[in-house]
Amino acid sequence: MKLKSTLGLAIGSLLAASSFGVFAQGQGAVEAEVFAKRYFTDSYRDMDDGNLYGGSVGYFLTDDVSLNLSYGEYKSLNHDHPGTQSRKARGSLTSLDAVYHFGTPGVGLRPYLSAGLGHQSLTQKPVSGRDRTTFANIGAGVKYYVTENVFAKAGVDGVHGFDNHQSEWMAGVGIGVNFGGKPAAAPYVEPVVEVPVEPIVYEEVAAEPVRVELDVKFDFDKSDVKPDSYSDIENLAEFMKQFPQTATTVEGHTDSVGNAAYNQKLSERRAAAVRDTLVNQYGVEAERINAVGYGKDRPVADNATREGRAINRRVEASVEAQPE
Repeated sequence: MKLKSTLGLAIGSLLAASSFGVFAQGQGAVEAEVFAKRYFTDSYRDMDDGNLYGGSVGYFLTDDVSLNLSYGEYKSLNHDHPGTQSRKARGSLTSLDAVYHFGTPGVGLRPYLSAGLGHQSLTQKPVSGRDRTTFANIGAGVKYYVTENVFAKAGVDGVHGFDNHQSEWMAGVGIGVNFGGKPAAAPYVEPVVEVPVEPIVYEEVAAEPVRVELDVKFDFDKSDVKPDSYSDIENLAEFMKQFPQTATTVEGHTDSVGNAAYNQKLSERRAAAVRDTLVNQYGVEAERINAVGYGKDRPVADNATREGRAINRRVEASVEAQPE
């Protein structure tokens, strides 16, 4: 049993070395495993089904592919040749398999497929005394890595003999350790390049003053505010409410018809009418409005024409405010 002793020594040495090495999966890792399998024999052998106990050691050529050497011995395997007494069969199975692992190294499940060659040697066969058979092996199963380094395994193996042309199979479980491989590569992180940011300079721009103007027209020799002027007066009132710091002067004017004294009084009545409308109808404070009359002294159009005189019969006002 030189091979058995050598394999046992190798597995023992690897387990001992694992106490000192850094455990990691991936390329260059070594796995050591012990297993138990149920061996289902072909009927031609006249043999009961039995058990196979052993161990294996594997080396990861890449993160996914390993090469595994295993050795096991049969137990509870009996010959039942017709007409003879049942005898125990003793023997061993040595295999070399390539294993492909799916998924990525790390904690969790990693299914696998395997294929390789095996050699079986059985003793105490009633007819020939020893049976040596070379097998082709195929297998499938799953490993569950409890940690980066400890795993449990379950799988099924099929074997086909080149010498006897018979097919048999095994199902088993195992536990093992994994150590010595390269650490899993850290995920690539795009380097952050700091781009200098030019400070934003805000130019201070002085707010432009806002202004509203009023121009109310009157009929000849009248000081009554006409209804079509109310919307213009309301606009002035709303502006003054929006800017409560403002004040205004409403200025009354006439055309050139009539004497100067009469036109002065008429212009004052017109200014007062607009002021009263702002205060009484639109709620602007009285102290913010001054009313003056200029008679016929400040025409803006030609009093020699009818159209010019209509333009001169007016009340003007303006308000300017500085927004914050």
